[in-house]
Amino acid sequence: MVSTSLPADIVVRSKPGKKGLFAYRALLLFSVLYFGRPEDIIHVLGFVPIAKITGGLALIALIVGLGSRSTTKKFPLELKLLTALFFWECLTVPFAFYRGGSFGYVTGWCSKTVMIAVLISLSVTSLERLRKLIFVQAAAVAVMTAFSVLEYKGGRMGGILGGVFDNPNDLAISIAMNWPLCLMFLLRTKSPFKKLLWGVGLLVMIRGMMLTYSRTGFLALGTSIVFCLIEFGIRGRRHYLLAIAFATVLVAAIFAPTGYGARMQTMFGGHAELDDSREAREDLLTQSLVITVHHPLLGLGPGNFASYTQTWRVTHNTYTELSSECGIPALILFIGILYVAFRNLRRVRESQLFAQSLDARLITGGLWASLAGYLVGAFFASTAYELFPYFLVGFTTALFNAANSGERKRSPEGSPLQPWKRNPQLIKATR
Repeated sequence: MVSTSLPADIVVRSKPGKKGLFAYRALLLFSVLYFGRPEDIIHVLGFVPIAKITGGLALIALIVGLGSRSTTKKFPLELKLLTALFFWECLTVPFAFYRGGSFGYVTGWCSKTVMIAVLISLSVTSLERLRKLIFVQAAAVAVMTAFSVLEYKGGRMGGILGGVFDNPNDLAISIAMNWPLCLMFLLRTKSPFKKLLWGVGLLVMIRGMMLTYSRTGFLALGTSIVFCLIEFGIRGRRHYLLAIAFATVLVAAIFAPTGYGARMQTMFGGHAELDDSREAREDLLTQSLVITVHHPLLGLGPGNFASYTQTWRVTHNTYTELSSECGIPALILFIGILYVAFRNLRRVRESQLFAQSLDARLITGGLWASLAGYLVGAFFASTAYELFPYFLVGFTTALFNAANSGERKRSPEGSPLQPWKRNPQLIKATR
């Protein structure tokens, strides 16, 4: 068996100081608290202000992380764009329809998106660290979905832990974003028992998405699965995944929840009489576009769409949520952030680390599929102020930094290793 490890002189390893290690551990703890939501499992913790603790934890970790940062290291473009987006959101507050509500959104949610993305970039300095951080997120969502399915009692399923996953659509898009990451861990492990666990988790997540009856989740997960087949099946030459995917889709269709097919058909005009929300969503989309036209620069202020329209509903579209509440400049910055995240992954594909490391290839493929699923799901869900898309952006930054550090290393012969496209035999040997 050929070793999948990198030569010693091109492995991307970090030798962080105490500050960098503290920042990373604080980030791991933040991820556990945010995705695992222990206060909903251990009810006595419900009296503890977990949200404030996680916010304070992120801030402390960020300060410590900045203190451990090299003065010569520049922030990547996506973090500059994200910081610019945050400052623009702050700028909208004095001109907001309801200043108090916008101020709460900016301080309680928007600030965390910047802190998390920057903290990941500063403290996740190796593939090992990145893999652990992704594991926390993927495993937490898989386990939470499993418990939600077990406790399902009818209707549209929300996350059993509540919070950011209480809404069925938010739960569904979170499942879609994390499904490729769980598949990544299944392909990575050699343990039959762990493969079984991840495999069951993947099937349960598909079932969970279906029980949400979310059309957003259906489109996002479908996109994620297609890109997984491209990344892991075709590019990774695991053609058996295509057959497994076909069988899984067939079984899922046979055992679909009652009325699931009819609800999905409403996306294309069929069974419109069964759909009580499509027309409402169309109205919300129209209103958000009209507001964007009338308030193109600063919008209504973060979080103000529901109160301004008196619908008490969000836009159900991340892109028009930003344009109507924060203006077109905010939307441009957000699209720029997503574009740079994809660019990071594209550049990683051409790196030496990608050629040498199976982990790098699996993580790259998983993040690519997750981002693709999110890109589609964001058209039908309001996630502009949620943290999970910015976690993904931070992951791409950390992965690119690891690959970029690896490119500066030399092979034992003293010459740079060839990019994977010009050295396919090397990839085949390490698969």
